[in-house]
Amino acid sequence: MATRNDQLNSVIGPGSIFEGKFYISGSLRIDGKFEGEIKTEDELHVGETGKVKTNINARNVTMSGTMIGNIKAEEEVRLEKSGKLMGDIDSPILHIAPGTIAQGRVNITGGQKKDVKKIVEEAYGSVKTPEK
Repeated sequence: MATRNDQLNSVIGPGSIFEGKFYISGSLRIDGKFEGEIKTEDELHVGETGKVKTNINARNVTMSGTMIGNIKAEEEVRLEKSGKLMGDIDSPILHIAPGTIAQGRVNITGGQKKDVKKIVEEAYGSVKTPEK
C-alpha cells in the first residue's frame, strides 16, 4: 500500500537502518528501522515491518508497524490492526483498527483551530466545580 494518491517519493526498505533527520516534501514509507526526526508535507506510512523511534510531523500518518514517539498530523492518523504505538497523537481525525496496540495521550481537534477544552466547556455550558 502506497499513499492515498499512489505517489511515493521515498522508501526505507526492509532490512535498512536509517538514523538522523529526514525532511521530505513528498511521501515516505518505512519498512525498515528509523531513529531520528521526520517531517513531511505529505503522507507517512510505517509498514508492518517498520520500526521507528521518532516524533513525526506529517499531513497524514498510517501506522502498521511499531513506533516509539509522538505523532502530529495535519489531517488524519490511521492505526492499523498490526500497529503498535507508544506515544501521543495530535490530529483532527483518528482511525483505530481493532487489534491496534497503543499507549499515550490523544488530542483530536476535529479540524478546529480553537482550543478543544474551550469548545467542550462552551458546548457543556457553565462549569461549576463540585463542592467537597
